[in-house]
Amino acid sequence: MLFKDIRDYQISFLGLFLVVGISTRDWTLRPELIGVLIATCLLTQWIFSWVTGKEQLPNLRSALISSLGLSLLLRADHWTTMVIAAASAIASKFLFQFGDKHFFNPANFGIISALILTPDAWVSPGQWGEEWWYGLLFVGTGGMILQRIGRWDTTAAFLTAYSLLEAIRNLWLGWTWDVYWHRLMSGSLLLFALFMITDPRSIPNSRIGRVVWAVCIAGLTFILRNYFFISTAVFWALFALAPLTILIDVLWLAPKFAWQEGDEGAGEELLTQHS
Repeated sequence: MLFKDIRDYQISFLGLFLVVGISTRDWTLRPELIGVLIATCLLTQWIFSWVTGKEQLPNLRSALISSLGLSLLLRADHWTTMVIAAASAIASKFLFQFGDKHFFNPANFGIISALILTPDAWVSPGQWGEEWWYGLLFVGTGGMILQRIGRWDTTAAFLTAYSLLEAIRNLWLGWTWDVYWHRLMSGSLLLFALFMITDPRSIPNSRIGRVVWAVCIAGLTFILRNYFFISTAVFWALFALAPLTILIDVLWLAPKFAWQEGDEGAGEELLTQHS
């Protein structure tokens, strides 16, 4: 039955974002590259599920979510780049595990893999501009999902820590507050905070662990963006600190999140990430 799983809502929302972005932001996306992304993610999920024997009938929802996340964020000139990004994203779930739990966000891993391994991949953090209604759309849809999976603490910790660091820097430099709001009013930043770092299958299990982890990511993002001038700082910060999840889960023990299909309080990995 459609929409019996929270993942069905995620797929619908990410698909909606893609349509909105193409129709209102004049994105120069090539349909064939999106098709390559989706097909490669689904095929890779099926192959690894068959090889590992973990799923007799692999649930392809998570692979579809990852492919939509990559379609929203990653840009490239060649189809081979998209294959590398999609295959590495899904493979990371099966190859990088600790305690039967993957610790890299799949879509994020795919993005970083493409940036490192290919010459034509790029990410445009400012592609959504700063129009307020995009923020309402992301907060409304993301909030509904986070309420049902119980991961608001991660988003709140990240946004609070990052906005506080930017405010301190703004005051220190004596800049006007319009500069501050300009740096925060980014649709891509909200997408990251609401849909990417909230994947319950790759983030710490305990609430205190998630808060500490999110604050660390915010701190590293701030440093990379303001002192190394890396426009894609949030993605590099998440990639670099993903293994920290292992240590945090050891320090603060808590039950591992388990998806229960059909349960109103459960779903699947968010934007960009899944199992």
